[in-house]
Amino acid sequence: MNKRISAFTDDALGNLDATGVAEAIAKKHVSVQEITEAAIARAEKVNPSLDAIKVKAYDDARQYGKLKTGGAFYGVPTFIKDTDNIKGHPTQMGTGAFTSKKAKSNSKFVNQFQSTGVNYLGKTTLPEFGLLCSTENPKWNVTRNPWNTDYTAGGSSSGSAALVACGAVPIASGNDGAGSIRIPAAINGLIGLKPTRNRVYGLDGAELMPIGIVHQGVLTRSVRDTALFVSEAEKFNHNSRLPKVGHVTQASKKRLKIAFIENRPEGKMGRQGAETYQLQLETAKLLESLGHTVVQIPLPIDADSMIDDFLNYYGFLAYMSSHWGRFVFQAKVDKSQLEPFTLGLSQRFKSSAFKLPKNIRTLRKMGNDCTAMFNQYDMVMMPVLAHRTPKVGHFSPELTFENVCRNAVEFATYTGLYNVTGEPAISLPMGLDSNGMPLGVQFAAPYGEDKRLLELAYEIEEAKGWAGIGD
Repeated sequence: MNKRISAFTDDALGNLDATGVAEAIAKKHVSVQEITEAAIARAEKVNPSLDAIKVKAYDDARQYGKLKTGGAFYGVPTFIKDTDNIKGHPTQMGTGAFTSKKAKSNSKFVNQFQSTGVNYLGKTTLPEFGLLCSTENPKWNVTRNPWNTDYTAGGSSSGSAALVACGAVPIASGNDGAGSIRIPAAINGLIGLKPTRNRVYGLDGAELMPIGIVHQGVLTRSVRDTALFVSEAEKFNHNSRLPKVGHVTQASKKRLKIAFIENRPEGKMGRQGAETYQLQLETAKLLESLGHTVVQIPLPIDADSMIDDFLNYYGFLAYMSSHWGRFVFQAKVDKSQLEPFTLGLSQRFKSSAFKLPKNIRTLRKMGNDCTAMFNQYDMVMMPVLAHRTPKVGHFSPELTFENVCRNAVEFATYTGLYNVTGEPAISLPMGLDSNGMPLGVQFAAPYGEDKRLLELAYEIEEAKGWAGIGD
């Protein structure tokens, strides 16, 4: 069995990114129909190996060219993560513990995403309620990494990342509540931007959360695709409280002072893996060679305390999903079908619900402490993940809640912080580990400074380039 799964072939899509596909359609080098059929053929070829598609909407996609016009990504095929409503399709949220009715309307984000011109082919897989950093429940889906199918595709935007990385489509939607865009981006060798809070429409109803940790965005193979998405999404709806990003097309000449977070303590976080740390050092050297100033500093918060508070907050979300499904999903949740991780998080909250106000206050204070770094630094660099990509089974529902929770905390250590602060953060595919699997580095910028992240990403992309499955 071939463990590397590539959809790249000599068809209408070729090796084009989303911007390239849109340009080819605009110049009439290819038609929307040709692009659509090529993407469907690719998706059908790889999905038996990757298990990344939850809902197929190919008939809708085939009608697109007859019904739609306009948008910078006009005709570009995509998939949408199965956390958002698409009219006429179910929204299953990565679980089989309830039966979703067909949505009566699109979510706000889907309308915003479609305004860019993309043509959706269906909906992608995720772990139950998007709570875990891997999709590997045999009852629902085991989504595998196209770089090597023995390994996880990460999560929770697992299916979207796998389909973009293998070349089935050049762009797909994701959302990020504790790293769920950045984690699969790092694992699959993609660009994954978590925008500033409320720059892009969030999940419908998420505005009621005490801390708005869930951010929407996309996974891509090129910086220019991510930048064009932000620009087009901003045209559809601009949050007047945030500075406009506009269409970022190149690096800035301004040199930055960048904080390099070295954090290898004992404790619940475990030690940062040697290869992950080495990649940080190499990235710091690259930045210095480009004229930036890099200063190595410790993480300015008690990370173990942050993890406890974050897990309790996530427990609150799990409890709401499993006990109030009739209101959240308009469906009754069969709790006997829920995964041990969901049940464990829910029970954790249930046994300490009185601590939630304190958890929220502590998370906000920690967020403020980290935000204070931007008084001295233009940007912060840290790992996306603490160690190399694990194989499928590392987060198996057959493991106890305690084991899965420990594995998740020791792996996805560094991403949740910026969901709390709401500041923009991006994962860039900076290298490969000794197993040939992608490794990412994370950069964060002050609130509203998404443009700064994109400009630096352009500069790094030009200086280093990204390895891809199709190379």
